[in-house]
Amino acid sequence: MDAAREARRIRPYAGNPRYWQHKGRPVVLLGGTVDDNLFQIPDLEEHLDLLASVGGNYIRNTMSDRPDQGYEVKAFKRLDDGRYELNQWNDVYWDRFETMLRLTAERDVVVQIELWDRFDHSRGNWESDPFNPGNNVNYTFEESGLAPEYPEHPLHNKQPFFFTVPTLQNNAVVLPFQKKFVDKVLSYTLPHDHVLYCMDNETCGVPEWGAYWAGYIRDRARGAGVTVELTEMWDQWDVTGPMHRATFDHPELYTFVDISQNSQTTGEANWDNAQWVRAYLADHPRPMNETKIYGADTSKWLDRGIDSTHGMQTFWRNILGGFASSRFHRPPSGLGLSETAQAQLRSARLLLAELDIFRCEPDSGHSLLVGRETNAAYLTRIDGEQYAVYFPDGGRVGLDLRRATGRFECRWLAVDGSRWAGTREVSGGDVVPLAPPASGQWVALLCRAAGT
Repeated sequence: MDAAREARRIRPYAGNPRYWQHKGRPVVLLGGTVDDNLFQIPDLEEHLDLLASVGGNYIRNTMSDRPDQGYEVKAFKRLDDGRYELNQWNDVYWDRFETMLRLTAERDVVVQIELWDRFDHSRGNWESDPFNPGNNVNYTFEESGLAPEYPEHPLHNKQPFFFTVPTLQNNAVVLPFQKKFVDKVLSYTLPHDHVLYCMDNETCGVPEWGAYWAGYIRDRARGAGVTVELTEMWDQWDVTGPMHRATFDHPELYTFVDISQNSQTTGEANWDNAQWVRAYLADHPRPMNETKIYGADTSKWLDRGIDSTHGMQTFWRNILGGFASSRFHRPPSGLGLSETAQAQLRSARLLLAELDIFRCEPDSGHSLLVGRETNAAYLTRIDGEQYAVYFPDGGRVGLDLRRATGRFECRWLAVDGSRWAGTREVSGGDVVPLAPPASGQWVALLCRAAGT
C-alpha cells in the first residue's frame, strides 16, 4: 500500500479513535441535505456549495434509483423493448455518481455511501426494479427464485434478494449481478479518500447479508491497495437492543458504527442510549456516526415528538455526546439543509473552533451538573481546561468546578442566532451558576483564562 495515499484517507483519528481524521487532520463530520441519493439531484453543485458555506462537510448517499422525485435514473441500460440488460450500464447514472464524488472531493465533503436500500426492492418500487425478473433479459422468475411482487413492508424481510449470499441461500443466478453492481460502485469510489461504506439503509435483515458485503468490499479494496471503513445500519430504534450487537460486537468487520435510529428516541433517553453505546464500545472505541437525524415539523411522527425541536436538540446532544458525525435527515422527516439546519451547522462550527472536542469527555451521567432537571443541560469537558454546557431551552444549572482551580472565561453561544453573545470571568473551586441570557438554545463555553 502507498503510505502517503493511505494517510490521506478517511480513517479513525490516531489521537482519539472515536473521531475521524481526513488528510491527516481530525474532523467532526456535520451535514444536512435535501435528499438521500444526492448524486441524482439536478442542482447538486449549488447544494454542495451551500452545505460547505455553512460548515457542512458530510453527506449521505444511497445508491438508490427509485423514482421518488422524477429526476432519478436507473443504473442499468434499458433496451428498446423496455427491459434492462444487467450486464450493461446506464452511463447517465454513473456519470452523476462520478460527478458527485468529484464535487465532494473538491470541497472536502466526506461521503457515506449506503449500497443497498430495502425500500428499493419491495412494494411499488419492485415493479420498476431492474432486478425484478419481469424487467430484465438476464433471468426468469423461476431461475432466480424471485417473485413478481413483494407487497409487505420490507421490515418483514421477506425479499429473497437479501438472502442471495453464500452463507444464506447462495443464489448463483442473482448474486453475480449484485456483485457486478458493487464492483461498479467500487470502481468509482476506491480511488477516492473521502468515502465511508455502509452496507444497508436501516436494515432488518439477517447479519450474514451485511457481513458478506463488508468482507467482499474489504477484499476488493485490499486488492486495489487501499483500506476502507465499513459499517451496517440497523432498523431497531432502541440502539441498546440486540440487533445492533451484530455491528458493536464485530470491530474486526465493522470499523465504525452508525446509530441513526437513535434519533427516533426523544429527550433524555436519546442521550442516555447514545452514552450506553459509547460505553459499550469502550474496549474497541470506534467512530459513532449518525447519518440521519429525524425530526421536523413536517415529520409523520409528530405525535411522538419527532419535530424540529427534537431534531435540533439531537444534533447538539450528539456533538457534546462524542459523536463522530451528525447529519440532518432529508425532508419531510428531517430538517435537511433548511435555514434552521443551516443555523445549527454554523453554530456548531463556531463552538468547535474554540472547543477541543477531540480531547473532551462527555459527562454521561451529569455528575458535574448541580440542580439539573431532566433534559435541561448537557456537558462535555476537558477537566480543568474547557467545559461546554448545552441548554436546549434556557433554564439554569450549576457547574461543579470545585476540583478546577483558577479563573475561566465564560462565553455564551446563541445557537439559533449563530453568534457569540457575552463574556464574563468566573472562578473555579466552587459550583458556578449558569443561566443563559434568554430562552432558546444556548451553549456556555468555559475556557481556562490565560496565565492561570
